[in-house]
Amino acid sequence: MNEQEAIMAFSQSEKVKSGIIWASQALDLLGGLPITEKPGAEKAIRLKIDMMIQEIRLARNITQDPAWDDIESILDQAMVMIHSGVAPDSVVHLTQALSRVTSIGHRSMSFLKEKGLL
Repeated sequence: MNEQEAIMAFSQSEKVKSGIIWASQALDLLGGLPITEKPGAEKAIRLKIDMMIQEIRLARNITQDPAWDDIESILDQAMVMIHSGVAPDSVVHLTQALSRVTSIGHRSMSFLKEKGLL
């Protein structure tokens, strides 16, 4: 990992983490919505997860770190659950993805600290 890759990995990890947290909180609130509002809320959540997947692909292409592939796969599993009508149960996958993204962010932050850039 070089400085440029570490900066991008750290930046992307923070962006993806915030998206995962947003989606998780939205999924938690989904159960309390009236039936008529759930399809729209699920669509918004799916769109947010799709946006995160695009950010993950960008991070993978820039950093060449295969750890991003695992995260995309986990988010794909969450999307399958949402499409299958068990959206609230997909939070477990988002939690797994959050843990892995946090690891990437921590690793890149440690590298940048060692280089005196943070």
